[in-house]
Amino acid sequence: MQLRPITWGRLADTLAGHLDARVPADGSPWIKAAVDGAPAARTGELAGQIAAELRLRGRTVHVVDTGGFLRPASLRFEYGKQDPDTYFDGWFDTNALWREVFGPLEAGGSGRVLPDLWDPATDRATRSPYVQLPPGGVLLVHGPLLLGRWFPFDLTVHVRLSRGALARRTDEGEQWMLPAFVRYEDEVGPSEAADVVVRADDARHPAWAGLPSA
Repeated sequence: MQLRPITWGRLADTLAGHLDARVPADGSPWIKAAVDGAPAARTGELAGQIAAELRLRGRTVHVVDTGGFLRPASLRFEYGKQDPDTYFDGWFDTNALWREVFGPLEAGGSGRVLPDLWDPATDRATRSPYVQLPPGGVLLVHGPLLLGRWFPFDLTVHVRLSRGALARRTDEGEQWMLPAFVRYEDEVGPSEAADVVVRADDARHPAWAGLPSA
């Protein structure tokens, strides 16, 4: 895979232009895209930049952080608070994402999306109000371990960190997660599965392989 240097701003602008020109693959009126990567990859920053560029193009955008769709602590910590296999398989409430985020954006759906469901700090439901995404709107989901789950994305972006960079940039309190990302690389292969790969070993100088061919 050949990678070319790019700035984050240019990357966000290019991806926004690509999404603005896309036709949803599922026949719905909503575009759905993912920015995938470990917490150290700061996927929320890129998702926010893409959203800002899309809004400049007149698109309504709803950004979902999968951190708002964690399962209750009793389920996440069933095998301890630092179990990488549980983090990989059981921390994120994929059923709730299907029900509250993707389902309403299917063809014939209501467009009413729940922005988040669970607050890990209080371990209680957030009770956030639904957001109405109008036809032509764009859903941007960001967070870790998003690929390989059959989510109906029209574009997937993987922000890749080498194992060394991931270890260096992961906070000490989250080092226990690293085996989960090794498993993700081995079982899912996000660099091959994603439509767009962005290498971010040096956060100041990203590089990418370009947009998918038509």
